[in-house]
Amino acid sequence: MELNWYDEMEARIPKGEVRTRFAPSPTGYMHVGNLRTALYTWLIARHNGGKFILRIEDTDQSRLVEGAVDVIYRTLKDCGLDHDEGPDVGGPVGPYIQTERRGLYGKYAELLIEKGHAYRCFCEKCEDEGEAFEKKVDPCRSLSAEESAKAVSEGKPYVVRQRIPEDGVTVFRDEIFGEISVENKTLDDQVLIKRDGLPTYNFANVVDDHLMGITHVVRGSEYLSSSPKYNLLYEGFGWDIPKYVHCSPVMRDQHNKMSKRHGDPSYEDLIAQGYITPAVVNYVALLGWSPGGEREIYSMPEMAEIFDIHGLSKSPAIFDIEKLRYFNAEYIRRMSAEEFAAVAEPYIRSAVKNPDIDAGAVAALLQQRTEVLSEIPEKLDFFDALPEYGTELFVHKKSKSDTESSLYVLEKMLPVFEALPVWDDESILGAMVSLAESEGVKNAKVMWPVRIAAAGKAVTPGGAVEICRILGRDETLRRMRIAVEKLK
Repeated sequence: MELNWYDEMEARIPKGEVRTRFAPSPTGYMHVGNLRTALYTWLIARHNGGKFILRIEDTDQSRLVEGAVDVIYRTLKDCGLDHDEGPDVGGPVGPYIQTERRGLYGKYAELLIEKGHAYRCFCEKCEDEGEAFEKKVDPCRSLSAEESAKAVSEGKPYVVRQRIPEDGVTVFRDEIFGEISVENKTLDDQVLIKRDGLPTYNFANVVDDHLMGITHVVRGSEYLSSSPKYNLLYEGFGWDIPKYVHCSPVMRDQHNKMSKRHGDPSYEDLIAQGYITPAVVNYVALLGWSPGGEREIYSMPEMAEIFDIHGLSKSPAIFDIEKLRYFNAEYIRRMSAEEFAAVAEPYIRSAVKNPDIDAGAVAALLQQRTEVLSEIPEKLDFFDALPEYGTELFVHKKSKSDTESSLYVLEKMLPVFEALPVWDDESILGAMVSLAESEGVKNAKVMWPVRIAAAGKAVTPGGAVEICRILGRDETLRRMRIAVEKLK
């Protein structure tokens, strides 16, 4: 076997830095657990001044979804998870798409066969290439090199299986779960190369992680059971074993993992439901990671500075939509007025079509009253058209308003509003306060009927002053006259 090629591959591997990778399969959407894996992987790299690598694992062609790679790129970009190497930016150890690396895996499988840690399996049982069966009863395990080569020359189809030791124990260390021992007799001779020549996930990710110099492998705890076999592959090749970081699952409740099949939201679903990306990312970071202390709101740079894998929990994390809602509301309140207006405008315009209504002015009313952006349209329907309403809305015990007092106030306010030289908050407020003073009543007794007349709703974002100002003088007066007619 010509070893120079392998030596050249080894020489390409970057050394002396932390290197992490996010390696999704392009299956159509980014679920919350996958986003969390990407985030933790990015945080480890950034905390240690290392490199974050994107690799697309597309060897399972049956699961590919058109456009899914674009979803991965878009989600990472939106979430601020910039990658240093990947299919779109290149790097020293490309290609970064597994099917484009197809020629590598067969060569490494041959090297592993040469080293005695893998074998070709010609059994009919291999029709189900993922099927495990007892090592000791697999006749291909005991084929000599000559017998195996002869079968290949005769054109017999085969898979390549890992040769697991029949006895002994494999010990590996995980950064969260500690040291774990597994008896080799419990491990099956897994398939490494399928009949079509493509590698299985279990083989490709080990080869790629080594050739890309990956120092920390972050993945779900469901892969803990496969880690002994990964370890044996690393040892079979004589390669350094990366640090394993197995994250406990994200659960819908105490008993069920989150699942798209069961209607649990993906990242894109959450954004479509009106959650904003920084809030989602912050909340997802805390699903299984504790920074310590009472603080919960962190920027990405702050998380990168303090992130420690030893703060990750062994226990499953429960995804609580109400907790995410709290995070979302906090982030909205902390936005600048300009930032909020930008994210809120599409929701405002879905309800307020009238171009004369200033979306920025409406946004200013909403910012402190909004938890989820998708709630915005239902609060604003009255701006475009005065809704049908009954005169009972003018009755309000706290402001001491009733239909009779409301009619009196509106008839008094109409000529005052008509005569105002300037239509702004200060003038509108001053006019209503002056009437209240002259009548010897509290301000609310004037403002309640004006707001009901302007909006036709008991609950509104903003008070009488802001609503009148945004509607404009002419529309406000028109609506007040309608209210007067109702009350008469």
